[in-house]
Amino acid sequence: MILGGALATTVLVTNADKRVSAIMVTKQIGAGQPFDPGSIREALVVEDGVPYELWAHRAQVAQTRAAVTLLAGTLVTPDMTMERHNELVPGRARVGLALKPGQLPNEMQPGQRVQIVLVPGGNGTEGRQSRLLAENALVTDVRKSRNGATEEVTVVVDSATAPEIAAYSAADQIVITELPGSR
Repeated sequence: MILGGALATTVLVTNADKRVSAIMVTKQIGAGQPFDPGSIREALVVEDGVPYELWAHRAQVAQTRAAVTLLAGTLVTPDMTMERHNELVPGRARVGLALKPGQLPNEMQPGQRVQIVLVPGGNGTEGRQSRLLAENALVTDVRKSRNGATEEVTVVVDSATAPEIAAYSAADQIVITELPGSR
């Protein structure tokens, strides 16, 4: 029995030394956001059969985006990464929106999930109700317009609703709402 206990201890100690350098998230990365060098670091972890993204592959991971929202302290696996435009597949479209203050949340960032809402007003739209145009759109780009009066936001939506969203945006009748947990 003593010999069996010593053998089990030896196996455990030997396996504890099998560590790999994995990628760990140091600050929250929203779904669709890139893995920038300031948001990851090396972490030594016990090799336990989980296919962690190795620190040696950090350059390849930096060319991908988070497939889901990742919290600080998360060890990255291949399922947590996606190609930059993985959402832009047949049946999906990128739409550019020009939005004024009040039509979008403050500090909108790529990778956030948003809803796109029609808010009718003026020009013969009296009596029309607000309605949801896109339930779960992915923000891929956000920038100030040249004149600084609007935000230019690019979103990925179903291609069937893209023309309608673009038309309502041009008529200044779109509002973006942020979904919980999207940052």
